[in-house]
Amino acid sequence: MELNLDGRKALITGGSRGIGWACARALAAEGVNLAIAARTVGPLKEATLELRREFGVEVSSHSCDLTKRTHREALVEVAGQVDILVNNAGDIPAGSVLEVDDEALRRSWELKVFGYIDLVRRFLPSMTARGSGVIVNVIGAAADHPRSNYVAGSAANAALAAFTKAEGAQSYLNGVRIVGINPGLTRTDRLEELLRQQAETSLGDGERWEELVPKDPEPADPEDVANVVVFACSDRARLLSGATVTLDGGAGFLS
Repeated sequence: MELNLDGRKALITGGSRGIGWACARALAAEGVNLAIAARTVGPLKEATLELRREFGVEVSSHSCDLTKRTHREALVEVAGQVDILVNNAGDIPAGSVLEVDDEALRRSWELKVFGYIDLVRRFLPSMTARGSGVIVNVIGAAADHPRSNYVAGSAANAALAAFTKAEGAQSYLNGVRIVGINPGLTRTDRLEELLRQQAETSLGDGERWEELVPKDPEPADPEDVANVVVFACSDRARLLSGATVTLDGGAGFLS
């Protein structure tokens, strides 16, 4: 299927590993030029070099802390005009409402909830002026299936899903599509981190985290999510806006 993405430019946050890295590779394979943002410089540089070498597309990398408004402002300035924004950076801890402290809650929501919304607000006007653009918010299946042992993430994801639906319905009238992708459990470093926290709480030993990995269905690979993100970015999905797509095999597992 021809996706007609060649020559477009995408900004991907959290683009040096996990789902963001898979999205970067999948978009680059379609000829999309990239700006990738992440906090850690080393992996970001390695990702940039590999993408240029393997796919021959233009790639710029930007080390920034997206919990900080000033860093988000700087990223928008240096990234310039983009056709596609993939909001993917997020790091929300597991735990109940009594286990997640105020500092962790505010820091993680500043990155994911306010970070996503802020970047949408900053890129949407230029996309609207051109009458084209796609914003994909990689959210999480906890938006659909909230869990008390992931209460901060459940609430954050539900808020972003509502934001995506509300804003995407309006932006479509001006030629800009906003789509939410809700991955279920996915084989990333973050999955191990979350399951270690849960194993520490429920089993008394974080090293037993693999016992909590579901077997039916098994977790997705990052590439499974990236394939849907790329399709959502393409003209083949021209009627997809103001909607979220959940990728969990119907299981309703915590993202």
